[in-house]
Amino acid sequence: MTSLFSPLSLGDITLPNRLVMAPLTRARAGGSHLPNALMAEYYAQRASAGLLIAEATMVAADGCAFTGEPGIYDAACADGWRQVTGAVHANGGRIQLQLWHPGRAAHSALNGGSQPISSSAKAIRGDTIHTPNGAEPYQLPRPLATAELAGIVELFAAAAERAKAAGFDGVQIHGAHGYLIDQFLRDGVNDRDDAYGGGIENRARLLLQVVDAAMAVWGPARVSVRISPLVGFNDMVDSDPSALVAYVAQELSRRQLGFLELRHADQQLPAEQSLAKLARQHFPGVLMLNGGFDPASAAAAVSSGRADAIAFGRAFLANPDLVERSAHGAELNAIDTSTLYTPGPKGYTDYPRLDATISA
Repeated sequence: MTSLFSPLSLGDITLPNRLVMAPLTRARAGGSHLPNALMAEYYAQRASAGLLIAEATMVAADGCAFTGEPGIYDAACADGWRQVTGAVHANGGRIQLQLWHPGRAAHSALNGGSQPISSSAKAIRGDTIHTPNGAEPYQLPRPLATAELAGIVELFAAAAERAKAAGFDGVQIHGAHGYLIDQFLRDGVNDRDDAYGGGIENRARLLLQVVDAAMAVWGPARVSVRISPLVGFNDMVDSDPSALVAYVAQELSRRQLGFLELRHADQQLPAEQSLAKLARQHFPGVLMLNGGFDPASAAAAVSSGRADAIAFGRAFLANPDLVERSAHGAELNAIDTSTLYTPGPKGYTDYPRLDATISA
């Protein structure tokens, strides 16, 4: 039986274990969106993960949804990330960068007055966004014209190039959680009548064009995709998530992609388990699951063959040594949720490691 702590090959990269750190927005880049030394320390602390996937990173300078998230839209951003990748590699780690555009989840007050964009003219309902003016309702987005979509693909392609120059080990395309690519994928938002709307073959077109552009930079083995067909975050829904998973998995398998990450709302839900089986059926490559796992359930999923690796989010926030703690069955640190998005090291780089706890 495959162990959670056994190596895993991702193309020409070997992961020493199958505990992956999920991308986690922490808003430590400040208003400049430039990665910095504090971020380098944070990621280096977690380098024992089989793979680190760095947080959602802006491919466009006017694609901000969280004050303080990092960018990869110019050379200065790439320079900032270079100190992060250098620190991770110096500590024996491997790190991908998640490429992201928020689409309608942005706000003009965060982007110099630029109206948010999306697949369709549908605003996020029932929630607010934090802006310099306080909490505000989400705005009505401007639907992208068909002719504009090549430019969106180019934003991701240029970001993939910069990520390579910055020393990353690959990139992940963020197709989940109700951000721009997901706003095309799911028909709860996408009501277009052009080549990017209607059936899933059309709604997945933007994702696959972005994937192909990233593969042209990196090759297939160092590109991954995250989708979340049943996650309702950002007012998202789809009429047939099974068809979405099957089609996307088949297309990514045909491209021999590095890995597919299926982000669950809760991996214990029967509907989510059904999607995981579909993904496994249609994507024979490396399948990563994420959402509601603890070390015990992660080990069970890997040993049973349900997944090849498990991505952890919240557990890595407070436990930089999650791999070591999991291997020893040690207690996990509790998360200080009040510091998730606050500036500085508190609740970011100051969580104790297991060896420090033992020695104390």
